[in-house]
Amino acid sequence: MQFTSFMDAALTQARAAGARGEVPVGAVVVSATGEIIAQAGNRTREYNDPTAHAEMLAIRAACAHLGAERLTGCALYVTLEPCAMCAGAIVAARIGRLYYGAADPKSGGVAQGARVFTHPQCHHSPEVFDGIAERDSETLLRQFFAARRES
Repeated sequence: MQFTSFMDAALTQARAAGARGEVPVGAVVVSATGEIIAQAGNRTREYNDPTAHAEMLAIRAACAHLGAERLTGCALYVTLEPCAMCAGAIVAARIGRLYYGAADPKSGGVAQGARVFTHPQCHHSPEVFDGIAERDSETLLRQFFAARRES
């Protein structure tokens, strides 16, 4: 089976989030058959909701699409390393594979900080692939925060 990355779709969502004034993070959930079933960008400011991270919104939409609380066999593509909250949602949804772009030394919950998937109480751990479109993801974030500092 040939690997197909869906990070371009996640980057499109990240760019749209940035254009809305949100931190430019995008996420895409892909079914076991390779179909995009949900996609989202950050909307924390728009929704006045600190849980409206791209991953959370995409996971909620994918669960609604499938009519199930579990996303077994699905993959999540996200432009930034998920925080501890989003990593917890990934565990709860039983997502099979996580692909992410940029590392997040400040707030990451996968390879940095809490390292949710390696915690002894973690009851599910997805396969993790980092550095997918890392440079593009980092560039979006750097440009967004540089523009905010200038204004």
